[in-house]
Amino acid sequence: MKTISENRCFGGTQGVYSHDSAATNCEMTFGLFLPEEAKHIPVPVLWYLSGLTCTHENAMTKAGAQAWAAEYGVALVFPDTSPRGDGVANDEAYDLGQGAGFYVNATQDPWAPHFKMWDYVAEELPALLGDNFALDMERQAITGHSMGGHGALTLAMNLPGRFTSVSAFAPIANPTESDWGQKQFGAYLGSDRSTWAKHDATLLMREKGFDGPVLIDQGGSDNFLDLLKPEALAEAIMAKRQDGIFRMQQGYDHSYFFVSSFMEDHVSFHAEYLFA
Repeated sequence: MKTISENRCFGGTQGVYSHDSAATNCEMTFGLFLPEEAKHIPVPVLWYLSGLTCTHENAMTKAGAQAWAAEYGVALVFPDTSPRGDGVANDEAYDLGQGAGFYVNATQDPWAPHFKMWDYVAEELPALLGDNFALDMERQAITGHSMGGHGALTLAMNLPGRFTSVSAFAPIANPTESDWGQKQFGAYLGSDRSTWAKHDATLLMREKGFDGPVLIDQGGSDNFLDLLKPEALAEAIMAKRQDGIFRMQQGYDHSYFFVSSFMEDHVSFHAEYLFA
């Protein structure tokens, strides 16, 4: 593992690190904020998964999360959204290939050799973090935005007991019924739709739900509402009688202005359960 940068931030440290990944077969970069408490004791972890076209850097610099994480003594992990590099498959479209990993393990060519983002986020990066930093990996929570909200919800529901809580900002909520999902799942996973179901938050909510509390914020003026399909997830939450809160935030769009406006709510939501 290589240290790219470390900056003093709200009494703690905002670091950026890279390492060779066995899961993605390339070098990966991630951001990690450690609050001051990490100098003395292992601290709980809040994952933030970013959306289409993003890297580890977008939320790290735009979401305003470090101030609230420092207040509660929580670490923040900012993974990248896909494998990258000259030898990694890509596409001219912004919503496929590099920057658009969708947090799945690709089985189809040319994506399969590198696009193993599920294994990377679920297994490899947690192990690396636990081995190298003062983190309490028994206390983890997860959130994300857009494609990252999709990833946060699907990881949480597929890994029972891993996360104390899950939240999302404007998640791609029903990708098997959306162009933001059907295109990518077809490319990465193939035409057998039965392999897509574990990556659809609405279908997972209907089938199994989450073994903890859920918080969803969706902007009412989001220009991607038809692609995100938040109403499908809201209906599934109600039908499952899930312990959850779904909030339609009127006037807000899909940008980081929206994310940063409600970041305090999400960090405090997770802190309540991480320290329960």
